[in-house]
Amino acid sequence: MSITSIIRPILERRYRQIERYATEAEALQRSVLDRLLKAGRATEWGRRHHFDSVHSYEQFAAATRVTTYDDLKTDIDRMRHGEKGTLWPDQVRWYAKSSGTTSDKSKFIPVSQQGLRDIHYAGGRDAVVLYLHNNPQSRFFDGRGLILGGSHSPNYNNHHSLVGDLSAILIENINPLVNYLRIPSKKTALLSDFELKRDRIAHEALHRDVTNLSGVPSWMLSVLTRVMELSGKESLLDVWPNLEVFFHGGVAFTPYREQYHRLIPSNQMHYEETYNASEGFFGIQSEPADPALLLMIDYGIFYEFIPLDELEKEQPTVVPLWGIQPGKNYAMVITTTNGLWRYLIGDTVRFTSTNPYKFIITGRTKFFINAFGEELIVDNAEHGLQEACRQTGAELLEYTAAPIFMDEHGHCRHQWLIEFSRPPADAEAFADILDRALQQQNSDYEAKRFKDITLQRLQLITARPGLFNDWLRSQGKLGGQHKVPRLSNTRDFIEQMLTLNK
Repeated sequence: MSITSIIRPILERRYRQIERYATEAEALQRSVLDRLLKAGRATEWGRRHHFDSVHSYEQFAAATRVTTYDDLKTDIDRMRHGEKGTLWPDQVRWYAKSSGTTSDKSKFIPVSQQGLRDIHYAGGRDAVVLYLHNNPQSRFFDGRGLILGGSHSPNYNNHHSLVGDLSAILIENINPLVNYLRIPSKKTALLSDFELKRDRIAHEALHRDVTNLSGVPSWMLSVLTRVMELSGKESLLDVWPNLEVFFHGGVAFTPYREQYHRLIPSNQMHYEETYNASEGFFGIQSEPADPALLLMIDYGIFYEFIPLDELEKEQPTVVPLWGIQPGKNYAMVITTTNGLWRYLIGDTVRFTSTNPYKFIITGRTKFFINAFGEELIVDNAEHGLQEACRQTGAELLEYTAAPIFMDEHGHCRHQWLIEFSRPPADAEAFADILDRALQQQNSDYEAKRFKDITLQRLQLITARPGLFNDWLRSQGKLGGQHKVPRLSNTRDFIEQMLTLNK
């Protein structure tokens, strides 16, 4: 009897609980909020906001405003120095390092032991639950899982407080029994030098029976390429014949899909997207044919949403999950067992259904271009690039885009810097298709492009091989969960990259 056949019935019981999402969403979310408020009453934050008299969502929304990292920074800094009971009752030892704010290079997101257990590890478990339910013939647990992670380090020279990539925190705290099912070794997984780590992971994984992969598509592709170099094989299935699934997240999979299909030429290979951020594990692709993610609503996370077109208002509308409208873009607000209270995380989503609640990630509140009223978001960019690649046969690795403001001729346009793994035969034709596809995706962009009056056709610059990795390295962000900023409303990022593009 296989290990998978033993574990499957246990996980199937959890699937029955997930089925309640379709009919009991509001009740589940209100229950989560009740638990959070109970814990919050034992914190300074709860005392400041009179949680002892807060007993409903409506009272909670009235008691505290929506927060940002800058609003919580002072309390988080005290927590990093070892204080307990500030934002969460227990002392929090771990902090996930994330991209910064306008006032800081980095954010340090608290990750409590309860948050690890009932958010992040719950999400990892449920990704497998949903996968096994959809694939009854799976032998998932009969081999090893190749899981990529980052690194961590002492914080303020205090070994009771550590910071690092979320993936490193998860690996460091994982149940020792799970280590028998995963590779690489913890020592290798937590190396800070990505290039050294990549080589060691490839050597450790080369002769193991790997059935599943987990990680960011760009970094996993780099590791798999090294495995292929070491093996001398033509297909990854010649190295790992039982490989069956890749759990991916962190960046959109679209730019990498064809490269994975070439590397793993099998229609039996499965790809399941997950949405696991430093702030929480939010969604899982529950149906293979539907790219929308199932919102995980019985973890230690209470959700609220702000319509994207109201985000800059002094008093925007904020709605709970049961108040959202499908098809509308929202900025996500969360309250969690990590001590984040009505926290605006910076991600934007659009719901495709409410029974159950399923959504797609449409971008970041700070990763967009709206220099000329075009309101271009990452979701538009991904679809446009997909269409340009489809029509030209091109494949891309990384990209970024930013506005070019009015020149001496009064011309304005977007500038795209793209690193191709398979360049198009005609770069200008690729740019034409991308520009037209963006107009089809976004009516505001289309209006600004009308007769080239406000906005001229985009400019495409082909990046040299390795440019984006070199830029990440120059920022101290190579490997782990670090990502290239896709769209920016300023030229800060793209100018740095163009300087390196020689």
